[in-house]
Amino acid sequence: MKNKVLMGLAAITMVAFLSSCGKVPQAKVDATNAAIAAAQTAEAAVYVPAELAAVQDSMKAIDAAIEVQKSKLFKKFGPIELKLDATLAAANKVSTDAVAKKDEVKKEVEATITAVKAVIEENKTLITKAPRGKEGAAVLEQIKTEMATIEASVVEAQGLFDKGSFMEALNKVKAANDRAVGINTELKDAIAKVKGKGKAVAPAAKPAPKKK
Repeated sequence: MKNKVLMGLAAITMVAFLSSCGKVPQAKVDATNAAIAAAQTAEAAVYVPAELAAVQDSMKAIDAAIEVQKSKLFKKFGPIELKLDATLAAANKVSTDAVAKKDEVKKEVEATITAVKAVIEENKTLITKAPRGKEGAAVLEQIKTEMATIEASVVEAQGLFDKGSFMEALNKVKAANDRAVGINTELKDAIAKVKGKGKAVAPAAKPAPKKK
């Protein structure tokens, strides 16, 4: 009789244990989903897209694994809970990294806008010193037109920056800066040739700039 009682208690204990192991760790699922949502709110898709995609893929795999366990008679969610813990930590890191990257991009935009404006002003001065030579005047007019396009791009970049679209602003102002620096180099080369040879050498004709 005593053995039967003990066996009964053992069976009850085992059932209770299996029942506790067979419950979906919903609190952890909810916490992880909330962390991923927070990362999306922090614009992780813009600033750290690869990291966000990784945690989203991890959560999709976890959801699939949960469904598999739910279909089993004896459910085992222990390994899934470990994956949830890791994914939650990763999602929190994504949020932190997104905020840090956004601040980094913001500062880069500010620095690049300041830099390109300085190059634009220097180019305006260089244009007045650039040799005209044969067909030089036409080339310089082309450069002036491109400079106007560059200035318009900088204004657009500033507008994007003011709206908080830092990544878009960075892409636009970097392209404008590259074009302005290219013109700067060309003008300086033309002026240097004049000083070195003592005769006018106009800047090289260039194809019409592509519209952004």
